[in-house]
Amino acid sequence: MISQELNRRHLLGGMALAAGLSALPAQAQGATQDEMLPLWPGSPPGSPASLPTPKYDQRSKDPAFNDRWLTGVGQPSLTVRRPAQPNGTAVMLVPGGGYGFLAIDNEGEEQARWLNAIGITAFILRYRLPTEGWANRATVPLADAQRGLRLIRASAKRYGVDPAKVLAIGFSAGGHLAGSLATRHAERVYAPVDAADQLSARPDLAGLIYPVVSLAAPFTHGGSRDNLFGTGADAAALSAASVENRVTAETSPIFLAHASDDGLVPIANSLALYQAMLAAKRPAELHAFDQGGHGFGVRLPKTVPASAWPTLFAAYARRSGLLAG
Repeated sequence: MISQELNRRHLLGGMALAAGLSALPAQAQGATQDEMLPLWPGSPPGSPASLPTPKYDQRSKDPAFNDRWLTGVGQPSLTVRRPAQPNGTAVMLVPGGGYGFLAIDNEGEEQARWLNAIGITAFILRYRLPTEGWANRATVPLADAQRGLRLIRASAKRYGVDPAKVLAIGFSAGGHLAGSLATRHAERVYAPVDAADQLSARPDLAGLIYPVVSLAAPFTHGGSRDNLFGTGADAAALSAASVENRVTAETSPIFLAHASDDGLVPIANSLALYQAMLAAKRPAELHAFDQGGHGFGVRLPKTVPASAWPTLFAAYARRSGLLAG
């Protein structure tokens, strides 16, 4: 999700993107042709009578700069962005948008560019939005995330990916979804459809950037909660969907990055999950920045502390043996 203040600064200020890469077309960064990988054969499970149709809301006033919000995800998919020289690591990118839209450029395309630049194959997850008529709305995004991770592993040879080096990075509400995947990867939220569903949906590392974590605590993001569950949801259901309450010995290692001046999703979300990870003795790394706001993606100038998160994430992945040096 993108605050109006950040959006205005990004568009008018010509901010440098991470490593100066996100301002360039994908072709200029050595990325090979991408392709779309549908998540489901035929209609997705729990489909409404009429599937939603894609709609892009262009937030940018600069014709040379995309900043689109996507709704109407009737056919969820993975957009594959391949690097010129793949190193075997894959990242599934999970854009945010309060479970009401997907910030497909800020938290998808622009992230794929810096990942491609360091040899990582990126898969941008276009997941279904629970407000668009699906049955079992509260688990529809998680079903797509599980299926997406499994399909990446099933397609590992095709994309030059090591199935033991499949990571996820989620942003804002996408951080809640990536965190849910890290903690609920084995939970059955859809009926298996093919051999890919025999594979693990557990990410080898989950990066959560300014994430929504708790749906029950006073510091939750109400829009994400209500879009996922509807208004007046049962307290027990909200508690069960709060990532900090789902940490177990099987939870993926988690990397957290959050700014203390985030006025939309308070940093208390990341602090709660970090404490839960420590209590469970699970690997975790937290970076709490004093400046950055919310929805910054890789759009911050280097003078703003939170701009360092991609470098820190890559370093953590290397130390974890998940990224070539």
